[in-house]
Amino acid sequence: MFGHFQKIQLIRVKLFQRLGIHTLFFSSKDKRLASSIKMIIGRKPLNLSLYRLALTPAGLGEETTKGFRISNERLEFLGDAVLGAVIAEHLFKKFPYRDEGFLTETRSKLVNRETLNDIGIKIGLKTALEQVISSRQFTGNKSLYGDILEAFLGAIYLDRGYEFTQKLILQRILLHMDLEGMISTVTNYKSKIIEWSQKESKAVEYKVLQVNGNQRFKEFVVELNINGESIAQGKGGTKKKAEQEASKNACEILNIAV
Repeated sequence: MFGHFQKIQLIRVKLFQRLGIHTLFFSSKDKRLASSIKMIIGRKPLNLSLYRLALTPAGLGEETTKGFRISNERLEFLGDAVLGAVIAEHLFKKFPYRDEGFLTETRSKLVNRETLNDIGIKIGLKTALEQVISSRQFTGNKSLYGDILEAFLGAIYLDRGYEFTQKLILQRILLHMDLEGMISTVTNYKSKIIEWSQKESKAVEYKVLQVNGNQRFKEFVVELNINGESIAQGKGGTKKKAEQEASKNACEILNIAV
């Protein structure tokens, strides 16, 4: 994941950390923040400024002379990608016989804003944020700590590398996710459409419009008709997957609660 220069930088910073050099220039406020971060990630930060930035929501960001607001939004983008990759790999290995639709929906449920917000509070980000904002007045949105958690993971990735971040997510973040409970609620959209059609006395038909590709790699295009009217289409590597995709799209169009 790192180039030669980045590896040398990481080795140098780790040497400074081992010798305690990087903490010599910390103010008492910095030391308190570094201590809070250590409680969260299990290690003292190598680059404290990354974590301070991760704890700076857009509402608290200062604007530069060039009009750029310094906040955690870029780190949030990075952390979201790292978290998604780690969770995707974990699910891929844990469920070797489940299809792409199941894996995608399970990952989506695990990393939704409400879940991440609760985890952010549980692991101590509220305390760390209070140390950064100090006495400044600030009212965050309802997903504040979920956003900060993603930014924090982005900071950890830059500070410690992918392997450390991966281990932390699997051992400390995933611990707070109710994986089994979420799996039990993974939606079968086709069943939802069938249930709805029975209540509404509607006739449902799935029609294969196209089969693209060759014998090894096929893509099915399926159309969902209700009372003879085309409602939605879906694509997938199997007819079943395409029907699920079409059903999911139809649920959104028809406002069917899932």
